[in-house]
Parts: sequence; C-alpha cells; structure tokens
Amino acid sequence: MSRATFIDLTANELSVYAGKNGKTGMERILTTPVGEKFSFSADTIPTDAEQVLSLPLALLDVRIIELPFSDIAKIRELLPFELDGLVLGGSGDIVFDARLLGESQGKSRVLVAYVRKGILRDILGKLKTSGIDPRVITSVELVHLVDSAAGEKGLADSLITPLSLSEEERRAAAAREIKNPAFNFRRGEFAYTADTEKAKKSLKATAVLAALLLAILIADAGMMIVFTKRDIRSLKDEMRKSYQTLFPEDRKVTNELYQLKAHIKEMKDKQTSFIGSSPLQLLLDLSRTSRPGVALSEITVERELIVLKGEAPSVADAQRLKTDLDAVLPGANLSETKPSGQGKTLFTIIARGRRR
Repeated sequence: MSRATFIDLTANELSVYAGKNGKTGMERILTTPVGEKFSFSADTIPTDAEQVLSLPLALLDVRIIELPFSDIAKIRELLPFELDGLVLGGSGDIVFDARLLGESQGKSRVLVAYVRKGILRDILGKLKTSGIDPRVITSVELVHLVDSAAGEKGLADSLITPLSLSEEERRAAAAREIKNPAFNFRRGEFAYTADTEKAKKSLKATAVLAALLLAILIADAGMMIVFTKRDIRSLKDEMRKSYQTLFPEDRKVTNELYQLKAHIKEMKDKQTSFIGSSPLQLLLDLSRTSRPGVALSEITVERELIVLKGEAPSVADAQRLKTDLDAVLPGANLSETKPSGQGKTLFTIIARGRRR
C-alpha cells in the first residue's frame, strides 16, 4: 500500500510523517534543521505518495471578517476586494484561504489566513529541489488553534500567544489534514498542477498514438487503393485480350464492355437468320410422303419459305402430294401446274417450313 506523506515545517525544523493509507496513525521518519536549504535527500522521502505541507503559524497572518453570506466559494471570490484595504501591498501579494467561524444575525464571521507569495515561493522552490511537490498546503498549528479556542476572544488571545503542540498532537493533526485539510494555500499561481501535467502528458501520448494509428490506417488505405487500381488495370488488360480474341477484326478498342454489349445486341438482331426449316428434316419428311411417279427436280429453302418443283403423272397426283405434305408442312399450296412435253405435269408447291 502506498504511503501518505506529511511535511511539517516549524520555525526551527522540518519533520516528515508517513503512514499507511486508510489509517490514522502517523510516524515521524525524518527531522532536519531549517536553514538556508533543507538538508535532506530526496531518496529519504517517498515521492510517489500524496504529500501535504504544513506551514508554521509564524509565517501566516490572520484576519476576521464579517460578510453577509456563508457560501465559502462566494467568500473566496469576494475576499480579494475585502483584503485590498486590509493587507499592505493588496491581495495580489498574498495567497489566502478562509474558514467559517459562525453566523450571527444573518451575517457570517470568516477567519482569513494568508501568506506572502515570496515566502511560499521560496519554500516550494527548496522542496522541489528535493523532489517534493505537496498537493495541499495547510497549517496544523492554525487548525489546532482554531479548533481549541473558546470563541473569538479565545481565538484572538491564542493568536497573540499561541501554545506549542505536543508530538502526539502533531501526529494526530497530520493524519486529519491528510484526510480532510481545513486550509489549502495552493491556490492561484501556486495551484497544484502535477496531476494536470500528468493528464496532459497522457493526452499527448494518446494523441501521438492516435496520430500513428491514423497514419497507419491512411497508409493501409493508400496501399489498398494502389493494389485495387493495379487489379483493375490487370482485369482491363485481360478483358481487352479476350475481346480481341473474340473479335480480331476490331482494330479500335476503347471500351471493351460497351463494344461487347454492342456485338451481343447485333447477334440478337440477327438471330432470326439462324431460325428456319431444317434441310435434313425436310428431306426426311419428303421421303416419307413420296408418291409413285412423282419426282422432285428442285428444292429451295429460304429461311421459312420452302419451294418444291417437280414432275407428276397428272395434276391429280400433284394435288395428292400437296395433301400429303400438309401434315408436315402446314400451309402447303400448289401454286402452279403445267403440262410437260412428255405427257406429264410440271408443278410448284410453296409451303412454310417448320422451325428447329
């Protein structure tokens, strides 16, 4: 379990208390005299735990102000204007915090404690050289004085002649301030920013990772586009080769798909040229309907039109042949008959041939 660190600064020495999270007990792990520089090593104090600094009462100034409201947030907003007339140098030279003392007749009595910015900046600078950056700056001496004073008169007397805290009282106060600080002078330009900096670094790292991921996705998309274009180009080349194989007479090929569709349409328009009577079937049918003495001298098949010319013993024989052909050639018509020079009849039969 990580350790919570309490740094207790007094007029003569700096003490460091540490304890386990979730426990009230604190133990002193370091004491060093206060001089020009705090003489301790950064390795001596746990720097990975929450740190709280306590300022001595001697570095603080205190004012009691009466205000017409009790909202501590509003009080902190209004105090700079109130302190400008009470503090030498104005509120811009101090860091302050406030605590409600009580209410009477609709007005609130507020205890305002403040420290000079130069003093606080010097202390934080010395601590930072040893890797110490407290999250909260409070004062156990001031908190103990306020909590133990009997009314405002007793508080005023205690501020004039403050009593020293025992070691046990300091340990107990340190545990309470770590859990719930009564004051916090880390405000304004001295506000604790380590968490914010960590968050910024984390966001920067996240942004860098997101940018890298985006770059990878863009590169992947670019490669996919390149590969797709290459595949399309390869397919077009294959289409052109196939088209030129099918239609070698086409010398100018601009759009294989469009030209192929045009050829298919042309084939559909000409499909009727492939529809008509089957010559073989026609000869088979004629062989089945042949009559004695009848001879066919000419057979013409023009798409669906069939013309039969021949010679028969008589007109009646030619008519009987036409009747027999009606069964296989619907619409057969004996269109012409005339005598030949040998006592026979020449005839012409026209019919519609059957489809395949």
